[in-house]
Amino acid sequence: MSSPVNHPIAPIARQDAGSDPYAWLQNRDTQEVLDYLRAENDYQQAHLADQDGLRETLFQEIKARILETDLSLPSPWGPFLYYTRTTEGDEYARHYRCPRPADDSLKIDDLNQELLLDPNVLAAGGFFSLGTFSISPDQQRLAYSLDTSGEEVYQLYVKELTTGAVTSLPFEDCDGSMTWANDSQTLFFGELDETHRPHKLYRHRLGNDSADLVFNEPDGRFFLHCYRSSSERQLVLSLNSKTTSEAWVLDAAKPDQAFICLAPRVEGHDYSPDHGKVDGVWTWLIRSNQDGINFALYQAAEKISGVPSRDDWKSLIAHSESVMLEGISLNAKGMTLSLREGGLPIIEVHPQGQPAYRVQLPDAAYSLHVQDSLEFDSDKIRLRYQSLNRPSQVRQLTLANGEQTVLKETPVLGPFDADAYVSQRLWATAADGTQVPISLVVKRELLGSATPLYLYGYGAYGESLDPWFSHARLSLLNRGVAFAIAHVRGGGELGEAWYRDGKQEHKQNTFSDFIACAEHLISNGLTRAEQLVISGGSAGGLLIGAVLNQRPELFKAAIAEVPFVDVLNTMLDPDLPLTVTEYDEWGNPQEAEVYERIKGYAPYENVVAQSYPATLVIAGYNDSRVQYWEAAKWVAKLRATKTDDNLLLLKTELGAGHGGMSGRYQGLRDVALEYAFIFKVLQLS
Repeated sequence: MSSPVNHPIAPIARQDAGSDPYAWLQNRDTQEVLDYLRAENDYQQAHLADQDGLRETLFQEIKARILETDLSLPSPWGPFLYYTRTTEGDEYARHYRCPRPADDSLKIDDLNQELLLDPNVLAAGGFFSLGTFSISPDQQRLAYSLDTSGEEVYQLYVKELTTGAVTSLPFEDCDGSMTWANDSQTLFFGELDETHRPHKLYRHRLGNDSADLVFNEPDGRFFLHCYRSSSERQLVLSLNSKTTSEAWVLDAAKPDQAFICLAPRVEGHDYSPDHGKVDGVWTWLIRSNQDGINFALYQAAEKISGVPSRDDWKSLIAHSESVMLEGISLNAKGMTLSLREGGLPIIEVHPQGQPAYRVQLPDAAYSLHVQDSLEFDSDKIRLRYQSLNRPSQVRQLTLANGEQTVLKETPVLGPFDADAYVSQRLWATAADGTQVPISLVVKRELLGSATPLYLYGYGAYGESLDPWFSHARLSLLNRGVAFAIAHVRGGGELGEAWYRDGKQEHKQNTFSDFIACAEHLISNGLTRAEQLVISGGSAGGLLIGAVLNQRPELFKAAIAEVPFVDVLNTMLDPDLPLTVTEYDEWGNPQEAEVYERIKGYAPYENVVAQSYPATLVIAGYNDSRVQYWEAAKWVAKLRATKTDDNLLLLKTELGAGHGGMSGRYQGLRDVALEYAFIFKVLQLS
């Protein structure tokens, strides 16, 4: 696609001598780098200027489907209901509470509601991310943390809810976590090291300007995290690498004492504890992979002094070769297992004194998780359920009998009929014969015909891309564009083995699976290569970059958001955030064999003189996870090397981080930009 003559000339980055000619783009905050990024932004804006009207139409169209002034589903806790309100025109929801009704209903008392936090005031028009929002056990204080740059470094605050007084805690380099002890006076918080890794846990008592160091994790592979157990009786300090974990526990009523190790780390042993009741006895419940990669569940009765040893663990739910145990939720009335089987999430309930059962749902492909176990003594839990064509629902489940009640469904304003769209589960055959699931949604009247199609993928860290509903996506579907998710290896959709088969020496499976999904959609007449748009973000951006190098002719356009495309150089630099802990995911390229393996697929390293699809790349200047220069260097090399004149655009959000701009309307405008790019390339009105 040729550029109109009135468009500016594409920015051409200078090339230095050496193995990495664009390494100078890593010189953050220098005028040369900022000038280049702004030139790319101007170039992107100029090329999409003819879409400004469409972008505004899309923005207004998407916004019109969203109930802008809305009330969240209240959560009961003690004497209060806690909830948020969104107001038309505001970027962020406000946080409230009101007295809990005597009849235990969820009815809000507007006259007696109390404003807890207003992010619209705190954001002051700039970037804003709320880290922790945690009410103290006595419900007299609010602990919260704020990131105002996108760098994911937080300032800590405590608000006295009786007086409204706010104290800024005098600590720096905080990871944003804040965990209350049961005295409502003691907080535990995490500190980041120079590579942005949570490595130290501190204890702070309100009223002091100091904090005591509780734990220091020296191994750069391990991240530190503190949380309250389901029972509210224990604090858990979790230390996790990609393959190994260790947990230390502390009586939440005795915050001045020392944490005690539950089970010392053993390389390859991944476990996570929670604390609750089984048959009326206070018990530790431990999810562990000691008997198999899909995890099993163990119990160990609480001891009067100390903690049970690993020898005390007794099997409660045995390991299964076909079912992955992803997590557990506990309360006094039962235990809920989050499972994964056949590529789908399953909720299995074990009520106290009753037979276990599985939650039944209406769709073939869906997203489902335990959203809230409510108060520990409650006999109900809340589930969040959605599918590609069904808006998100919060369902209340009565543990004893499995009764489900839809408490809230996210509204879609204007004309909308879920049955006007068809959601399907398809299976592609990968190069090695593996069956790879695809989730697809399309307008019913277009089912079976070759339509423009937007294919999304991720495939890393064992994360599962379960089908989700999107108000914005309706603007694609209603214009005849189908949407699909490729559930490639490296994700967790089919269990731990599925993840392991897409990491380290098996990483090429992630890319081959995605290519197989694209080929399946084309060969089955659902789309054509000249109609196929692909997209992914972060590690999914690595996926997009790799498949563009390997099979560019399969795709018409690509969108890569904060893409991890300079993987070899990043993994060679242990001083960068996350690098050392990522060795377990990608390998350590200081080892010759690993170096060659990563070099063989790294998108930046493998740009060659060939024709590439039209590509839109999004970066965040303050991104601490995937540095802005990965996208900038990749685009610079593509622009200098590729043999076509297809659009290649880079947009760097100079005031944002890994998640892009922070406000809800800003987010919609970002989506409108991407959709307008798609319509331009596909020449759709």
